[in-house]
Amino acid sequence: MNNQRWLSQNFFAFFITWGIFLPYWTGWLVDVKHLTVSQASVVMGCGLLARAISNLFFFPTLAKYVHNKRLTSILAIGALITTLLYIPSTNFISLLIVTLLFNIFYPALLPAVESSAATLVQHGHVHYGKSRSYGSIGFVIAVLIISMLTGVFGQNVIYWSLVISLIGMLFMQQLATPKELLVVPTKEQRAKSLSMKSLWKIKGFPIVLLIVILLQGAHASYYSYGYIYLGDLHVDPFYMGMIINIAVICEILYFLKADSLFKKWRSSSLLLLAACGSSLRWLLIYLFPNVWVFIASQTLHALSFALAHFAFIGYLTKTLPKEQIPNAQGLYSALAMGLSTAILTFLGGYLYEISPGLSFGAMLICTVPAIVILLTTRNKYQY
Repeated sequence: MNNQRWLSQNFFAFFITWGIFLPYWTGWLVDVKHLTVSQASVVMGCGLLARAISNLFFFPTLAKYVHNKRLTSILAIGALITTLLYIPSTNFISLLIVTLLFNIFYPALLPAVESSAATLVQHGHVHYGKSRSYGSIGFVIAVLIISMLTGVFGQNVIYWSLVISLIGMLFMQQLATPKELLVVPTKEQRAKSLSMKSLWKIKGFPIVLLIVILLQGAHASYYSYGYIYLGDLHVDPFYMGMIINIAVICEILYFLKADSLFKKWRSSSLLLLAACGSSLRWLLIYLFPNVWVFIASQTLHALSFALAHFAFIGYLTKTLPKEQIPNAQGLYSALAMGLSTAILTFLGGYLYEISPGLSFGAMLICTVPAIVILLTTRNKYQY
């Protein structure tokens, strides 16, 4: 099995599911399950909290006892089973409970694939950006297909598309896997990576983690309310997927060139550029509430998300030992992709009902401090 091809295929398979869940799930809860925007924001926010706890404890612990292939299979099976529990769930409480269960398994698939990527990159002959771009391509395809299908068959197609794509993800795990990912951690390796305390002793790691927590958390309103926001701007559902995909297309172009284009850049320089791009993005949406400005701001996703993500993954592979990568990925997914996003989703939902643009503008409370932290610490901690 070609390691580059395997990683590209798995990124593609996961992000097919992510392209269904991330932009459309809140809207599905509102349109099909008849929750209010406030109720949906509570459900999604609590789900993000469950995701944070899962990625902080469940995923790293499981990774210490099984190899990468089995880990991903367990998570895919759990995600598929909990997704089916949405069928009989018809009220706020039942949907909240199912969402909590679902977020224990499904989002942990992302750090599982990312950990596999970091392991393969450390063994050489694998370019992270190239394979990660296939994930973005999968996301684009999913968003476009769902956009067209919902326009023809209605919102319920979102749910069944996620079920089918999770089955596909599970099928991918039955194919041949690189031998580097079939190694079961030894007792000595488990002892070495048992505690996350040693991560905090690595020079610069706490600072870099705090910065990506702020930058990734700033996407909360976009992820949870971007689809609804386009509806409020009276955009036809058929075109919503195309508009959302502008961000991901820019992300793809970035990942395709990232390994060569930014090879000599310091992590702090990459993060500073990401923080500035993110600040500009949310400020534009807040100041100019119209669809054309929203479309233009989508190009900044290459900076606000892709550049920040690439910088952190690069920092991990260059700085951390192999045994600590699952712990670091768990922290990143839990705090940057989960907890901070959850807290800001609650804030964004409250502000959205006051003024939709305000929920985006409020994300500057994350990006501006990130810029300040970068400027004051980059030379001291040499990251």
